[in-house]
Formats: sequence, structure tokens, C-alpha cells
Amino acid sequence: MSLFLEAAWGKDTKRAPIWMMRQAGRYLPEYRAIKEKHGFWTMCRTPELAAEITMQPVRRLGVDAAILFQDIMTPLPPMGIDIEFKPGPVIASPIRLGEQVESLVIPDKDELVPFVAEAIKLIRTESKVPLIGFGGAPLTLATYLIQGSGSKEYEEFRQFLRYAPEVAHRLLEKLTEVSIRYLTKQIEAGAQAIQLFDSWAGLHDTRTYGEFARPYNERIFKALEPYQVPRLYIAVGASHLYGEIQKLSCEVVSVDWRSPLSTIRPVLKGKTLQGNLDPAVLFSPRDIIKQEAQRVLAEGLGGAHIFNLGHGIMQHTNPDDAQFLIDTVQAFDRRLFSETRLEVTT
Repeated sequence: MSLFLEAAWGKDTKRAPIWMMRQAGRYLPEYRAIKEKHGFWTMCRTPELAAEITMQPVRRLGVDAAILFQDIMTPLPPMGIDIEFKPGPVIASPIRLGEQVESLVIPDKDELVPFVAEAIKLIRTESKVPLIGFGGAPLTLATYLIQGSGSKEYEEFRQFLRYAPEVAHRLLEKLTEVSIRYLTKQIEAGAQAIQLFDSWAGLHDTRTYGEFARPYNERIFKALEPYQVPRLYIAVGASHLYGEIQKLSCEVVSVDWRSPLSTIRPVLKGKTLQGNLDPAVLFSPRDIIKQEAQRVLAEGLGGAHIFNLGHGIMQHTNPDDAQFLIDTVQAFDRRLFSETRLEVTT
């Protein structure tokens, strides 16, 4: 079993495996070369392009896992939702009425974005590291569908949950069913782990999360259980929700950079922790990158840990600095560090 999968299943490995969120993306010149020739949806919907982009950071950087190049919005157009990227997702007709929700289609699993399954099969023929599939959590998908586009506060969506909760729940039910079909199709095609991105969960208080997010996330994780692949979850800016997140049937919880892993581990008891270097650190001199990486590694001791950034790698990151980070993490012996009690600058 690979180092990544061992850690994801809860093993306290000798070193922390590393991959980076958004590692297949615009900070890489080879990605930008493809982007100059093709639109975003074309890259997602062409299996050969999606597979190539997925493999670029694996070849260049030697990360311990690949993550599928797609977007969390990928399974939504087959439901009858018109989405454009300008550059972020823009919904042509925001969904705010019960009639709109009822008109949404739940496609058959085998008819749902078959290009994703084809991309996964291509990746598996080349990749020697595990492939992570992913999807958006229902509440996060609903955030975009109701708000209509990206926003700082998502005020329209937050109001909607209060004045039209029945409609919101019906939408979340449909998104949950589509997500289950989409993610199980990824596993059947060859994905070896699944990450659920709940990017906007942190907007909500514990009561709202407990009503509109956790039950639907749990339904997805339970549906994936028979497939026996590690289930990963990330909610950004959500340290106040970890008591609720602890209840989820997932093996791995990704932690953003705002809280030390050492303070989070007792709250997320029994979970593998993933994270949590501030992506902005990669703009620092290399002695700082090394210092901060080793601090995160030290804080991750005491249980299973997958090293990652606390959020996605930033667009203008130098790939050479990303390589330095990966080399630093892969050279860190967690067991030796524990035994010798080396002091790490905090």
C-alpha cells in the first residue's frame, strides 16, 4: 500500500506523504501552455487533457498523490444548470424557486459526465501514485447555485436558508444524490480516494451546519463506505465546526492554516489530519519555507498526518519553491524527530 493510502487509513507513517490542493493548475507553465489553447470546460471535458493536467505535478514535483483535474461544478450541467466561468462560476439562472429545483434532472450514473471516468482510466495507466477523486459538498454547490456567482459574504444564500428552508433541503437532496452517483462512478473508474470539498461551510454557525450540511455530507460518506476507499473532507475557515465534523464518517479531515494541528487533533480524535501550511508561505525565502514546513510537521506528530497546504496553491507560486517544500517534507523523519525531541521554532 502506498504511503498516502496508509496515512489516509490512519497509520502513523514514518514520514508524512505530501500533495497540494490545486497542484494541477495555473502556477505550472505546462498548465498555462494548455490553457492558452483551450477553454476551461474543454480542458475538463476532454479526457486526454484532464489526464495530462492531472499528471503534470506528479511528473514535475514527485508528489505522493495525484488529484483529478476537474471542477466541483462538473456534475451540475447534466442536471440542467447553465454554468460559465468568468473566471469563476456564474449561474445563468440562480435557483431560488421550488419550481426550479423540481425541474432539475438526476442523471443516471452511467450517463453522468462519462469523460471524467475516461480521464481517470487514462491517469491510472500512467500514475504510480494514488489518484484522489473529488466532488463538491452539497451545501457548497448550493451556495453557488442560489447566490449565482462568487461572493465575499454570500448574503443571498444565507438568507435563503432561513426564508426558504424547505426549498433548500429539496435542492440539497438532489445535489446529494447526484454527488453520490458522480463519486461512485469515479471510484468504479479507478479513483483510490475521494475528497469532499465544502469550501463555504465556514460561513455558517454550528446549528445551520448541523441542519443543512452534515446530514447530506454523511449520506455521501455512508454511500461510499462499501467501496473501501479513504474518504477525505475539507471545510475552510471551519474550526468552530470541528465538533460537528468529528461526527462524519470520513477517515481524513483537512485543516486550514488558521489552527495548529496539535490543538485540532484532540477535537478530531481518530481522524487522519491533512494540512496545513499557509499557501502564502511559499512566497517566503527558502529558510522560512523550511522552518514553517517543519513546524507543521512537528505539530502533526501524535497520529496520522498527510502534509498539504491549508488551502489551494496560489497562482503566482514559483514551481521551484513548491519543489523545495516537497523535498523538505519528504526528508523529514517523523519517528526520528519524535525520538530525539528536536526543537522546532514556533
